[in-house]
Amino acid sequence: MNKEVLDLWPELMWIQDDNLREKVAKTWELALERSVLTSDDLKRIPFTLLCGPDLKVTFMDHKRSVVHIARDAGRKINEMYHGELTVDMDVLIAGAILVDVGKLLEYVLDENGKVVQGVYGKYLRHPFSGVSIAEQCGVPAEVCHIIAAHAGEGNLVKRSAEAYIVHHIDFMTFLPFKERLIL
Repeated sequence: MNKEVLDLWPELMWIQDDNLREKVAKTWELALERSVLTSDDLKRIPFTLLCGPDLKVTFMDHKRSVVHIARDAGRKINEMYHGELTVDMDVLIAGAILVDVGKLLEYVLDENGKVVQGVYGKYLRHPFSGVSIAEQCGVPAEVCHIIAAHAGEGNLVKRSAEAYIVHHIDFMTFLPFKERLIL
């Protein structure tokens, strides 16, 4: 696992399965290799293009918060549902870390250094490119499912418990920015 990816994602160490952890890290390494964005860009660009240029929450702020909230939710579900509903914590954390890895191919920088959707992103949204990159790195289907099902495209499939958690956390930490009531 390279230092750049571990610096972006210290949460990788929460994945207990060494093999899965390496595949998740490799997916981020490959995405960074193919992207015009750098790890420094990810720490400064806004987490969404849909909320205007003044948004202070960065791409990495949002991505990491989703992972933290997902881990907390998964732990609570495993603790309180008597085994009737269980969450595979490694799958959940891996999926939450990878959910927006495809945005590294979807986004480009314009002539002013502002992040915009590129031509690739106009044709293939990040759930598709994210699954493609993850599969190239040997990420298992149950984790790729979370990537594929986290956005609106996932409304057409049955989601796993882990995919539901990530989907709802991603939206609950995005929609209030997009649809907030200004008083």
